[in-house]
Amino acid sequence: MRSRYTAYATGAVGHVMATCAPESPHRGADPVAWRAELLSWCRAVRFEGLEVREACEDGDQGTVTFHARLRAGDQDLSFTERSRFVRRGGRWFYVDGERLG
Repeated sequence: MRSRYTAYATGAVGHVMATCAPESPHRGADPVAWRAELLSWCRAVRFEGLEVREACEDGDQGTVTFHARLRAGDQDLSFTERSRFVRRGGRWFYVDGERLG
């Protein structure tokens, strides 16, 4: 989770894309368009902090509950999410998340 937040914050969208599970609804069908969309979003948002609140692992399934502090101009985009991850070949991949607030 921390590596994905850092990738968003630094615009390293290749890492975001590489750690997104193929079955994730957040994965873009067109990699070129998806990369451009991610880069645009990263440039528009100021990443102000990440608090990991809970991490649970059950075999090759895991969840991470976190609070991300984000701003776009004067707008507060902060949110709390419980993300689902799956481990394949020893690596963790983001599947999806549920917004908690």
